[in-house]
Amino acid sequence: MYSVHEIAKTLDAQYAGDKTLVVTSAAEPQDANLDQIAIATSPKYAESLALGKARVALLWEGADWQSFGLEAAIFAPRPRMAMGGITQLLDKGQGAGSGIHPTAVVDPDALIGDNVSIGPLTIVSAGAQIGAGSVIGPHCFIGQDVRVGVNAVLREMVSIGARAQIGDRFIAQPGARIGADGFSYVTPEVSHVENARKTLGDTQDAQGQSWLRIHSLGAVAIGDDVEVGANSTIDNGTIRNTEIGNGSKLDNLVHVGHNTRIGCDCLLCGQVGIAGSVDIGNNVVLGGQVGVSDNIQIGDGVVAGGGSKILSRVPAGRVILGYPAVKMETQTEIYKAQRRLPRILKDIDALKKAVFK
Repeated sequence: MYSVHEIAKTLDAQYAGDKTLVVTSAAEPQDANLDQIAIATSPKYAESLALGKARVALLWEGADWQSFGLEAAIFAPRPRMAMGGITQLLDKGQGAGSGIHPTAVVDPDALIGDNVSIGPLTIVSAGAQIGAGSVIGPHCFIGQDVRVGVNAVLREMVSIGARAQIGDRFIAQPGARIGADGFSYVTPEVSHVENARKTLGDTQDAQGQSWLRIHSLGAVAIGDDVEVGANSTIDNGTIRNTEIGNGSKLDNLVHVGHNTRIGCDCLLCGQVGIAGSVDIGNNVVLGGQVGVSDNIQIGDGVVAGGGSKILSRVPAGRVILGYPAVKMETQTEIYKAQRRLPRILKDIDALKKAVFK
């Protein structure tokens, strides 16, 4: 439970009204009860305050808070930032216990930091290191010689393969898989796939062959403040490590292929798929279901709209969309032209008839 004054101080925000009012949780305006803070960060959301019972709300700067019948208000110059602070403050977590659960299997050669919680049926292998203050959920697996930094949070059923190196304040959602072998295979002779790539269409006379495995000698290296979503997968590198830079965030069902390097503070939305040996710069945003072909470079600050398929190098700062992905304004013009095609074809048909007559 937190008072209005405590919340405002945490957010470094201004407040008005009764600073002693206490809230236990947050709610949307129409659903808020007497002991909840309503999140009404714009006039559009504030219209629903009358439908709930909130006595205090998070509002935008300059809002006439008393007109909504509130007893107190907190004002946020940047509402979504304030939401981040409030949700962090009110987050009750997953109810992890303290210490090592009796059913966990921790190798004697593993190094466990102070105040680490390890949940039921979790396995920590030889040589692994877990930093102080970390929470390792139930049914997790931490492989041989893995390093996890301080204050990490691994939700249930996260697995981390051998030799992965992970920085501080790492968060992994349920089912994340880090350190699987890369998808690397080769045929004894030149394959039909190699010919198709070379000719862009003709497989020539290559015969079908069995695929031979290329083993993954690299691991995964992840920086500080990285988050990996539920059921996401990050493959080991073939020779070098697969790398993810500080502050990058991966949504659910994201796949990062072997040898790929992702820079700092990137945002990869749901179902993004990145093939092997891709080099991604800093502050890159890939929308949902973006696909990235192998062995290409994406520059700093690139933004790719949802569903884009990136097949070639993208220079820094470009905003792209489509399949294949091109400049967003170009794709918009292409889309407009496609919508006009039926009318254009009718016009051409009418012109042909007129000419023939």
